[in-house]
Amino acid sequence: MAHNTATMGNLPSGIGICTTIPDILYVPELIFGGLVWILVACTLVIPPNPQAWVMFVSVFCFTVTFIWVVVFACGVHQNKGRWAAADFIYHGIAAFFYLSASVALAGVTLEITDRNSRNYKLDVSAVVFSYVATLLYFFHTILSALRWKSF
Repeated sequence: MAHNTATMGNLPSGIGICTTIPDILYVPELIFGGLVWILVACTLVIPPNPQAWVMFVSVFCFTVTFIWVVVFACGVHQNKGRWAAADFIYHGIAAFFYLSASVALAGVTLEITDRNSRNYKLDVSAVVFSYVATLLYFFHTILSALRWKSF
């Protein structure tokens, strides 16, 4: 148990972000966030307001997560605890944003009357991927909190 705690108290650099928990979740977060972004961009739903929020969340989280990956890969964090705290805070905010966007997108999707339309099918896919992204960010938040507490 002590060995796991010791490794949890380190922030990875370089290729280590692809092999350590919770950092291994960056890749699926980028994939599912990108899919939400693409699917929402392909649809036309009335009213557009919830779609704008979903688009903002997916683009914002995709961009910041990509920057976060680059920061960690380059080792800018220098294994300092405040970076672990920032990782926890960012992923908590991202999980909350994605949850709110997922609920809004699901609500708008349920209001579509033509269930055989291309837009409906794209929106259903976007809702599913949005909830998957929410779960990924939520799990990353929990694991980042555990890592932060081990510093």
